[in-house]
Amino acid sequence: MSIDCNIPAMCHLGWPPLGACLILAVLGTPLVPNGHVQADKIEALGEDVASAAEEDVPIANLLASDGGSRRTKRGWVWNQFFVLEEYTAKDPLHVGKLHSDSDLGDGKMKYVLTGDGASTIFIIDDRTGDIHATRRLDREEKAYYTLTAQVVERETGNPLEPPSEFVVKVQDINDNAPQFLDGPYHGTVPEMANVGTPVIQVTATDKDDPTYGNSALVVYSLLEGHPYFSVDPHTGEIRTALADMDREAREEYQVIIQGKDMGGHMGGLTGTTTITITLTDVNDNPPKFPKSNYGISVSELAPLGFMVGQIRAEDADVAENAAMTYTILDAEVSGTFLVKTDPKTQKGIITLEKPLDFERRPSYKLLVQAANTHVDSRFTARGPFRDSATVSITVEDKDEPPIFLADAYLMEVSENSSAGSYVGSVSAQDPDRAKQTIHYSINRNLDPERFFDINPQSGALRTARVLDREVYPWHNLSVFAKEDGGYGLSSEATVAVRVRDVNDNAPQVNTEEEVLACERTTHGKVLRELTAVDLDEGVPSFRFSLLRDNPNFTIIHHPNKTAQLLLRPGSVLQAEQNLMLLPLAVSDGGSPSLTGTSTLTVRVCSCSPDGYVSCVKGAPFRAPGLSAEALIAILACLLILLIIVVLFVTLRRKRKEPLLAESEGDVRETVVSYDDEGGGEEDTEAFDIAALKHVEGGIAGLPDQGARRDIKPEHAIPPGVVRRCWPEAQGGGEMGSFLQDMLLEADRDPSAPPYDSLQVFAYEGAGSVAGSLSSLDSRASTDSDQNYDYLNDWGPRFQKLSAMYADGGSNSGD
Repeated sequence: MSIDCNIPAMCHLGWPPLGACLILAVLGTPLVPNGHVQADKIEALGEDVASAAEEDVPIANLLASDGGSRRTKRGWVWNQFFVLEEYTAKDPLHVGKLHSDSDLGDGKMKYVLTGDGASTIFIIDDRTGDIHATRRLDREEKAYYTLTAQVVERETGNPLEPPSEFVVKVQDINDNAPQFLDGPYHGTVPEMANVGTPVIQVTATDKDDPTYGNSALVVYSLLEGHPYFSVDPHTGEIRTALADMDREAREEYQVIIQGKDMGGHMGGLTGTTTITITLTDVNDNPPKFPKSNYGISVSELAPLGFMVGQIRAEDADVAENAAMTYTILDAEVSGTFLVKTDPKTQKGIITLEKPLDFERRPSYKLLVQAANTHVDSRFTARGPFRDSATVSITVEDKDEPPIFLADAYLMEVSENSSAGSYVGSVSAQDPDRAKQTIHYSINRNLDPERFFDINPQSGALRTARVLDREVYPWHNLSVFAKEDGGYGLSSEATVAVRVRDVNDNAPQVNTEEEVLACERTTHGKVLRELTAVDLDEGVPSFRFSLLRDNPNFTIIHHPNKTAQLLLRPGSVLQAEQNLMLLPLAVSDGGSPSLTGTSTLTVRVCSCSPDGYVSCVKGAPFRAPGLSAEALIAILACLLILLIIVVLFVTLRRKRKEPLLAESEGDVRETVVSYDDEGGGEEDTEAFDIAALKHVEGGIAGLPDQGARRDIKPEHAIPPGVVRRCWPEAQGGGEMGSFLQDMLLEADRDPSAPPYDSLQVFAYEGAGSVAGSLSSLDSRASTDSDQNYDYLNDWGPRFQKLSAMYADGGSNSGD
């Protein structure tokens, strides 16, 4: 196989057999007439040139040799082609030529190309083997194309040469400018920085091949930013180029950097980027008050903590470099006023710390200093980082309320003092220069019962009622002081009045509980500790005594205001004495001394040998102590008795159950059947027939006085009694009259059952004017013989019947 090897062109393209081509050119190797070299010769030269050089074999021998002694002849071998990118000619670019030694030029062989871009980017003449690129190639898009070449028989398609792979490399040209992919940039540097202080580094990238020529070699330069900054042409690092740049003069700079490839030489492509550089602040400026004097006014009535005013020192620095602290240098007024720093605004806030009084001091002067909190030692030479100013404060005169000489008053008065007794005085004055007249009054909300009065002009406080310490030992008052003129301002003060005690309550002996004493108690036995109660305070002592001399008892006193009731020597209590009343008297040691009396009850009781006292009011008794076993026995007997009662009640209920109806329905519906036969009309023993008789002109159904055996009525029918009647009896008739009489009888009978009880009456009626309608007693007669005119006498109820029979009789007569 042969390939086109134009030595000058291929050496320029850097084709892999470039060394061999150069050697051929140097040695003057003759070319074949068509300008081609045998492929096997070149291949052998390309592979064995190194080994030939090592063995000192002449290069000409490689070409002269037929290769039989060193390698087998091959005619279908190639390695790599080169194509310039961005080829812009109108005709397709000739890439190379494929040729097989078996090709006789008769057109029976066919060259086939497959792989990357085959038939689209690269086309091959299947007869000649020429390869062309049909469009412009871009190395940055694709740098290599791998293709496979094959020679086949045109008619059968059988391969004549083995497939061989080769590479078409796109040769780079400088067609891409440098780019700053991370831009735009932002950098910072402290103000007043030294020359050469690094700020920021920028980097430009070039897509061209960095291994081929200088297409990707970028050099940096500064287009804008002189004379403040500079840039390193190789690294792209930006540095300060001017000393003492002041942020307060200019804070921000715009710097433009250019990147140029081809090492910065003519013909290179360029790219630019912008860097914004900001100077950061340092504390290089001291605070400064815009004025040396400030004037502020404040009311003398301003409360504590009131903001009097604000001042501010200006500082050209920012953030913590402008932070400052304000201080009052005048120690005389530093306690009256206080200055604080507002952390947000850096203002000095002057506040009031002590009350102001225009009459005492109408103005103040404060020397206030402002100093930086954070000082940079590098800039101390620029001067002291502090400044001071004078603040003049004028106190405004205001109408103030009266001021009491004391915030609170404590006074005392004896109880039982007469109304109008002097207690004490309050005093207030007007702090203003006008000195208005003051009037005093009592806040009645705290003295609703009006125990005190006050003199409106002098403020003297007196009692309005008699005071009782035992009811109210303290009185808490509130007194107002009000100006006459001006705005009528007022103030208030508290007055606490303590009521002093006097001995006006007699003591009382505690005699609520009885004294229980055992009979036959011997002398010297303490029966009771005697104590007394006195509503007065500070009672020094109590003196107990018996109002009447008693032969059985005596009293012994103790220093702690108590005493003991003892049995006199030789006295013995007897059970027959039962109850004894001892009148006692107790006196306090006050001035004057008061005495109270009371009666103590002493009950004589029976006592067991172990000292157990048992008493029953009204009579003594001896308590026979019951043991636990006796109590258990009594409880057991009670329990057995309860069980017997329960069993008895249960058995009795079971015996009565057969008498009840088997049905669960109402017992009133039960029918009781008897087989006894009545005695007929002759039997007068079964019931009292007299109860069914009706006495004309009397009260029907009422038995005689002897028939009622439970109780005998004692009262006759009261006059004017209104009879009750039922609606059925409203029309009269014997039945209605009968019922009314029976009800009236039951109402007047105090021994009768209750009014809501069931009354049973037996009544057969008084007969009918028609007589009996039965035919049992009728004489045998025919209808024609009957005369029915008498039916008309029976009343309207029988008129229709009379008409029917009258008509019938007429018809029969006819």
